[in-house]
Amino acid sequence: MKLVKLDLETIPLGYPLPFVLRSSTGVLLAQKGYVVQSKEELQAMAMRGLNLCVDTDESGDSHRAYVSKLHAMVREGKTLGTIASTQFITDGKGPESTAPTITDPSRRPNWHDIQVRANGMLRNPDSSGFMTRLFQLHADLMLLMQRQTDATLFALMHLSASETRMYSATHAMLVSVVCMLAARNVLNWTEDQVSCLGKAALTMNISMTEMQDQLAQQAQPLTNLQVQTIETHSAQSVELLKKLGVEDPDWLEAVAHHHDRKPGPLGTRPIAQQMARLIQRADIFGARMAPRATRSPLPSTAAMQGSYFDEEKKVDEAGAALIKAVGMYAPGSYVKLASGEIAVVTKRGQTPSTPRVAVLLNRQGMATAEPTARDTAQANFKVTSGVPVREVKTHLPLERLLTLM
Repeated sequence: MKLVKLDLETIPLGYPLPFVLRSSTGVLLAQKGYVVQSKEELQAMAMRGLNLCVDTDESGDSHRAYVSKLHAMVREGKTLGTIASTQFITDGKGPESTAPTITDPSRRPNWHDIQVRANGMLRNPDSSGFMTRLFQLHADLMLLMQRQTDATLFALMHLSASETRMYSATHAMLVSVVCMLAARNVLNWTEDQVSCLGKAALTMNISMTEMQDQLAQQAQPLTNLQVQTIETHSAQSVELLKKLGVEDPDWLEAVAHHHDRKPGPLGTRPIAQQMARLIQRADIFGARMAPRATRSPLPSTAAMQGSYFDEEKKVDEAGAALIKAVGMYAPGSYVKLASGEIAVVTKRGQTPSTPRVAVLLNRQGMATAEPTARDTAQANFKVTSGVPVREVKTHLPLERLLTLM
């Protein structure tokens, strides 16, 4: 271990650390990718470790790149304040290397905070540090998808069906997670391909986020300008991503073609076209699950049916992968059981049609004192149909529902 002392003023605040931070005795203080939010937090960390150090044997190229950039800024006469606020991306791969902001993936995150964060980011793509925030959100979603799969699906399904004010961001997160899950667990894509797909889904509508939120609440017919924006938003999103520095051809092509309607085998297409098809199928599912000013959200089964069959009414390979990954009755959706009870799906089951559920309404349609777990693989409690959220007369807050997981 070769420890080198760091100047506190040169450690970036509000951005992922470009290397591991250790104490003067080598004790781990913060992992690479951890986001130090304030000078006070940094000072407290320094007091705990006597000094803040980096192990150059451990950090290798990332520390050398950091020091090189630091020295270059000093030579240019940059102030310490400017240096400290600079985003250091140090491994040569650009912002894609940004680590998740979630430091304990075993704990339940605040999904309302994540929703607000995504909404603010996607509505302001020209803001400073946008790409860093985008990659941090993507990294968080990937981590939660892997560590808390059912709870993540549950939260995003619930938020999508609950309100319209932040529709675009919530929809983008749901489509991103559903696509990544199908690509990773069903189609066995590489991690790089899964990651690229997730980022493409998050940014598919980046050129019209604010208008998409407006349309979700609009009861009047579309204006000519709105029609034109919708028709050109794929190309406009690609151009905006290029201006933001995105160079990945698969990412850009997937966004460009995410509304293409071309039925046929998935595996014979180039990977970017496969990504676009998965996004297009998941986009249909997510849109049908969300409310509009002019209609209520559909049951999960009806939403899934729109993804499962292609434009020629045949089974769609991408849609089938989504259903296999998420289940016919996705976590967060509502179902009616053979017992006559109404339940919320809490977890995917061993088969797409046998989820784990918690009963919210009894046979008489009255709210239960406490949600009761049911195994729908048992004949007495098998799912007989999906239920639209408007027919569920009791509405528990998301935080309470997540305790059922």
